[in-house]
Amino acid sequence: MHPPTSLWLGPLPLLLASKSASRRQLLQSAGIDCDVEMAAIDERALEQRFLQEGGAPDRLAALLAREKALGVSARWPGRLCLGADQTLTLAREIFHKADSVAAAAASLARLAGRTHTLTSALCLARAGEVLFETQERAHMTMRALDAPAIARYLELAGPAALASVGAYQVEGLGVHLFAAIDGDHATILGLPMLKLLAWLRGEGLLAL
Repeated sequence: MHPPTSLWLGPLPLLLASKSASRRQLLQSAGIDCDVEMAAIDERALEQRFLQEGGAPDRLAALLAREKALGVSARWPGRLCLGADQTLTLAREIFHKADSVAAAAASLARLAGRTHTLTSALCLARAGEVLFETQERAHMTMRALDAPAIARYLELAGPAALASVGAYQVEGLGVHLFAAIDGDHATILGLPMLKLLAWLRGEGLLAL
């Protein structure tokens, strides 16, 4: 039985190959039934090889999304699998989640007063075959922040600052760090929802 708010017409829930709570919430809020299955990939090893082979940093999210979708769909060949990933780049520099408050402060100091890019990518696959893939970008202009302001933000944000790339979550206290945001909200949270919905609708998988 689908929940009353479900718009999903697929025979089985969409299989999300991502541990992101934000992505799962985006899908559920849009009335899409989904299950979660973790992708068994080494993201840092894939990133290192991709960049060594000359891959563009702003295409990394697409690679990781594809690998997640293909890996999970190979294990569950009868399911429609959604892989997704997001990268944060400043010029050609790729940022990762901070592993300490000091590292978070250093990331924020690098981003302060500058515009960085969030690239969110998705890939839909079934039985190890790519059916659809796309990506969207959001451009995030951070306020000029001095060391005391960064320290105060990190104190208020607590452990959440270490849970996201860039040490911020715009759906929470992180919104105070920004002077301007140019991009779709769902893309900022890690999923190009409008393009995903358009594809699902075209496949007859949505009731609206």
